[in-house]
Amino acid sequence: MEIFSKNMVFVGAALGIAVISYQLGRQDGSHSPVVQEEKGIAKGIEAGAKPLSPLIKGRNPLSPEGAAGMAHPTGGVSSPGMAHPTGGVTAPGTAQAPSGQEQLTLTGVPKGDAAKGKFTHFRVGNRNVKSMYAQGGYVWVGTSSGVIRYDVNKDDYRLFDVRNGSLLANGVFHVGPMGNSIAVGTYGGGLSVFDQEKEKWTSFNIPQGLADAFVYGVMKVSNGDVWIATWSGVNHIVGGALQDSSKWRTYTVENTKGGLPNDWIYGLAEGLNGDVWLATEGGVALFRDGQWKHWTHTDGVGAPYDLVKGQNTFDSDPGAVSSHHARQKEEQGLGHVKTAYNPNYIISLVADGKGGVWCGTWGAGLAHFDGEKWTNLTKDNGLPSNHIFMLHKDEKGRLWVGTSAGLALRKDDGSFSVITTADGLFSNNVFSMTFSQDGSQWVGSYGGVARIYPKK
Repeated sequence: MEIFSKNMVFVGAALGIAVISYQLGRQDGSHSPVVQEEKGIAKGIEAGAKPLSPLIKGRNPLSPEGAAGMAHPTGGVSSPGMAHPTGGVTAPGTAQAPSGQEQLTLTGVPKGDAAKGKFTHFRVGNRNVKSMYAQGGYVWVGTSSGVIRYDVNKDDYRLFDVRNGSLLANGVFHVGPMGNSIAVGTYGGGLSVFDQEKEKWTSFNIPQGLADAFVYGVMKVSNGDVWIATWSGVNHIVGGALQDSSKWRTYTVENTKGGLPNDWIYGLAEGLNGDVWLATEGGVALFRDGQWKHWTHTDGVGAPYDLVKGQNTFDSDPGAVSSHHARQKEEQGLGHVKTAYNPNYIISLVADGKGGVWCGTWGAGLAHFDGEKWTNLTKDNGLPSNHIFMLHKDEKGRLWVGTSAGLALRKDDGSFSVITTADGLFSNNVFSMTFSQDGSQWVGSYGGVARIYPKK
């Protein structure tokens, strides 16, 4: 692999977090005061030295726990992005781990020149790492059991979850910047925002104007507005004034008269000139100058089924286990397709910087819109899989593609360079990635994170 070192080391390191699934259902009523929490935060445990925090003690840090199977409070349906990445079934719920004198350590992290070009693995147990964000000397890791802020320089971390008052739900689908704060989108606990200067968490939920307690993405755009992707439409907060309920807007299929094709929003991206792109379960949408437009498979999004049906070995089909998704397939003209394929499910997206957008589909490959036409790339074009879970554009403008069968980098000539567990990834199901300030690449998957150190 031309951009990855062949000299690798595999070092297990446990980042233990126990899950308490505190699920907030929908609430009725007018806007109420924003919930603010200033409770103590659990301090991370120094490498190989201290016993577990009282907040973690008595839980097995490697126990098979997770919140990936959490159902939506209104529909009782898991999203395709929440399915177990290996077997097509949701991860088990909270399990009682045996008590004991376990110690959590962060050992074996390579130092200095010896680390260059090598891998280190961090385990998070039976949990998904759906989102990561690097900021200065920290890497924020969103898991199915809370958020970890990892200190790259000290090999230390802090855990934020429901038990220390940080979050209202432990299942995390999004962690990222919102101005100078950190925004965390959760399964069932709404949006939690961390003021890093004051070390204070503020939670926003349905009473404050949030469209749904399940939050899949948060984005602050160039003009200061904030967009929030949920399972019941998208919120638009004018000027980013989250504390002012008069600034909150909610867009749905109904009030946009179908301009937004589906209310289940999986991702957001800012394009040129204030464009806002949205990934939905009914295609990709564009909000431009106050107007809505969208594209679906009938417009060219995603490769045709006949082209990929022999390529898709990943078999997690939401339509096979959910009446909601089965009904969607029928409504979208895909009722005859009984495999893990729905080109209208846009699971990930990123703006291309030229006025277009890249979209990751559920079994129909990688779709690109150049502003006029759609082009679809599949395994025939060098992708390791047609199920695209994650898209990331780095500072050099390179496109990284996380799939169900490895991580791909799109090269200048349009071909792809691929790495898998054989090259050092923790798992081939790639959900998230980021680059820390030391040049390390962090790749999140089911069960853990692979840290790829830069070459010398």
